[in-house]
Amino acid sequence: MKFSVVILPEHPWDQAVSIWQRAERLGFEQAWTYDHLAWRTLADGPWYAAMPTLTAAALATTTMRIGTLVASPNFRHPVPFAKELVTLDDISGRRLTLGLGAGGIGFDATVLGQDVLPPKDRADRFVEFVELLDQLLHADHTSTSGDYFTAVDARTVPLPIQRPGIPFVIAANGPRMMRLAATYGSGWVTTGSIDPDDGLASWWSNIADLANRFADVAGASTREPSDIDRYLSVDASGVSARSSVGYFEECVGRAMELGFSNLIVHWPRPSGVYAASESVLEEVAARYLLDAR
Repeated sequence: MKFSVVILPEHPWDQAVSIWQRAERLGFEQAWTYDHLAWRTLADGPWYAAMPTLTAAALATTTMRIGTLVASPNFRHPVPFAKELVTLDDISGRRLTLGLGAGGIGFDATVLGQDVLPPKDRADRFVEFVELLDQLLHADHTSTSGDYFTAVDARTVPLPIQRPGIPFVIAANGPRMMRLAATYGSGWVTTGSIDPDDGLASWWSNIADLANRFADVAGASTREPSDIDRYLSVDASGVSARSSVGYFEECVGRAMELGFSNLIVHWPRPSGVYAASESVLEEVAARYLLDAR
């Protein structure tokens, strides 16, 4: 089992840098940040851009992988985004992992004046986004015209220094997006869904169902299923995995039983969303993370 952490881009860099460096010292294999223009209950608070944050994090760390969790086509176009990714891959020394998702219906979906797309259209757009982004990151010249994105002799020179390419970790809960993850992803990530009436038990039940369904999709693909990493964003349950060492241990055990290879938690915040104790994080790191690396 590998462990990674999401660090929200809410602090000025002179404060954030110590968090990223501490995450590396604690032994996290990967650190992510959200790629939003604003996010949910924190939309009116400080919020910094993902790509400059990751660039600074790349320069402030040495071994820990970095990435987005997740970037979406809500406000991104594959052509300029590919150029940013190639640059970040170079600056980080091949440490970039790209988390990708279809995009929700919140602030990012309307801030540029666009209409909120219905679910099928969001899925169509995301498939086109991933396919074009993959093409751009593997070919030095790309031309294509789709329903949502167009590239006219787009140049990717140089190509990413990672070989065979920058790994995609694709968020998916439905069958079509799972097939996309099995085709283009080095990994699949899920947050699951929760029934408010049944709480935590319903979330774990849903995660088990999703894990089984992805195993079926991966098994039916042309790839070796074991080549596709499986990421669980465990704080999506509504109960912080860092609420206690005991609950973290339970999360690790249940995730492993369900076939997940990577467990994602969030850096503790003092209050509100993802609030948790840093002392628990320290103890968890001592027990699990340093040995895992």
